[in-house]
Amino acid sequence: MRVEDDIRQKLEQAFQPNELSVLDESEQHRGHAGYQEGGQSHFRVKIRADAFAGQSRIARHRAVHSALGPEIIGRIHALALEISD
Repeated sequence: MRVEDDIRQKLEQAFQPNELSVLDESEQHRGHAGYQEGGQSHFRVKIRADAFAGQSRIARHRAVHSALGPEIIGRIHALALEISD
């Protein structure tokens, strides 16, 4: 399974989002640190879920990282997050 699919699956299970976008931006980082041929190293996630209501920005980021777990976080180089409720 692609990392992009793993990210999507974990976030859908954890937060039942109203909106979820997972973009592989790896190609934009060709030649930079962490780039891997074939992509799957740099991601941008936009997620909107009621579960984030009342949480600070840091708490939201921690919740997403926790939901993804060390296995997924360890497979990627960069993760840009846009989180809202």
